[in-house]
Amino acid sequence: MPVAISNNLPLILLFIAIWTIPWKGMALWRAARNGQRAWFLILLVVNTLAILEILYIFLFSKKNEPDQSAK
Repeated sequence: MPVAISNNLPLILLFIAIWTIPWKGMALWRAARNGQRAWFLILLVVNTLAILEILYIFLFSKKNEPDQSAK
């Protein structure tokens, strides 16, 4: 491993953690709220540097919107 990368490895890992943890938390929370166990387990186990989490949040999850018929 080149010296420049090995010297900056802790900072790189910190940046990756700061980027990934909020996305993973939001995706896991949404999957749990929507009762999507398969998505929850996939998001919990697979680490994709937040790519899968972002796709889930914006493309695959349904939003819990208030029921309009209750008015």
